[in-house]
Amino acid sequence: MIQHITKPFKYFFKLEAASGLVLLFAAILALIISNGSFSDLYFSTLDKYIQLGSKEFGLKLSVLHWINDVLMAIFFFFVSLEIKREFLQGELSNPKQALLPIIGAVGGMAIPALFYIVVNYSDSTTLNGWAIPSATDIAFSLGVLSLLGKRVPVSLKVFLTALAIIDDLGAIVIIAFFYSGNIEVKYLVLMLTSIIILIGFNKFKIKNFLPYLIVGTFLWDFTHQSGVHATIAGVILALTIPHDIKNNKESLLLKLEHGLSPYVAFGIMPIFAFANAGVSLEGLTFQTLLNPVPLGIVLGLFFGKQIGVFGLSYISVKLKLADMPNNSSWPAFYAVSILTGIGFTMSLFVGNLAFANNMEYMDGVKIGVLAGSLLSTLFGYFLLLLFSKK
Repeated sequence: MIQHITKPFKYFFKLEAASGLVLLFAAILALIISNGSFSDLYFSTLDKYIQLGSKEFGLKLSVLHWINDVLMAIFFFFVSLEIKREFLQGELSNPKQALLPIIGAVGGMAIPALFYIVVNYSDSTTLNGWAIPSATDIAFSLGVLSLLGKRVPVSLKVFLTALAIIDDLGAIVIIAFFYSGNIEVKYLVLMLTSIIILIGFNKFKIKNFLPYLIVGTFLWDFTHQSGVHATIAGVILALTIPHDIKNNKESLLLKLEHGLSPYVAFGIMPIFAFANAGVSLEGLTFQTLLNPVPLGIVLGLFFGKQIGVFGLSYISVKLKLADMPNNSSWPAFYAVSILTGIGFTMSLFVGNLAFANNMEYMDGVKIGVLAGSLLSTLFGYFLLLLFSKK
């Protein structure tokens, strides 16, 4: 009886689109609550401070910062595990296969940033959000693709996955270099010490995760104290996790990746979306979208992404620098390029960093990200429906 009842749920969570649908539900729920009678409770809860441990040896952060600094460090840890595996033995391990998504990702980061800069060049404060439209949300974009089933060739799904992974890597680099605070040398030294210990674990092929977790926890705290954004600790930790290419069953990297996957997809990302997508729509008009921050983001995500990804990919194929994905057409490839404009999770995250000291711009960031992602979803989906094979 229980197995019969739970069967639909098991099927749902096996769907490629499931994580994207859960993410969408969390964002819609946040919008509903933040514009309803519970809006004050929603925002006050996010601003509430929670302390873990004592005053001397504890950590006190707001609920929003627990989500954006701690939970997202786990998200970045997971993403970096994926990136490492892809470069070691996945789609990105073959230079010829990797070149097209790499070129596409470069265009998909540079051109959207250029669109945003053109709109905001006269204001040094809003200009700080230049990287917001440069990211692609892998869960949402792949979720849209998977809704079309076998109409979309596997090669295009592989291309979009690889591009989104490289996109995330680019976002990590941008965060590390452009969105870190005042640097504390003492904690940088402690960070370096932690990294050396983790590298030592890797060299001695320690396959028990507990030592990595203990040192990684200290690394997160040192990174947080150093002025470098704390999520970078998750990236560094992931890069030191050993991976046995010859014996995948014994690979600590694969065990962690597979173990964390459902918690990230159906836990961390929806929680992040729920905490960050809430924005008051009271008084929202079309004129609001023409303000520099939301306008730059919408133009970057919707126009910049498709122009950057498709344009540079098309040129690289025509110059025979890279190969066109198998069994795909240029119209279908263009539609997938539009889908890369679904920024959502990463765009909201970068927006929080860009305007950490100017939170009055965050409503504009949320509106721009939601509008740009929605346009990219609708146009990309219907063009794929039109151009892909039945």
